[in-house]
Amino acid sequence: MNSLSAYEIIRQPRLTEKATRLREEAARWKKSGDTFVFEVDSRANKIQIRGAIEEIFGVNVAHVRTVSMHGKKKRYGRFEGYKASWKKAYVTLKPDSKTIDFLEG
Repeated sequence: MNSLSAYEIIRQPRLTEKATRLREEAARWKKSGDTFVFEVDSRANKIQIRGAIEEIFGVNVAHVRTVSMHGKKKRYGRFEGYKASWKKAYVTLKPDSKTIDFLEG
């Protein structure tokens, strides 16, 4: 088994319109905690992702969903290639947990 550190598992947060909308809908309906989207290492599983989020941000994770994103075909003039494939994780926090603030610093 490969041993990745928490900072190797979590690459970066994905601050997109869809991720923002997920947080707003959860706040509006108060059905669960905040949902955050992260780009993660493609070798990491849900248990490793959960542990890394809890270690880095000090929050309680309710559940993790993962999606493998396939690289898109790109064209540069007459040359074709593919962008790299990557993995993203939807991390939902428990309602009693504190939130993660990316723009704080």
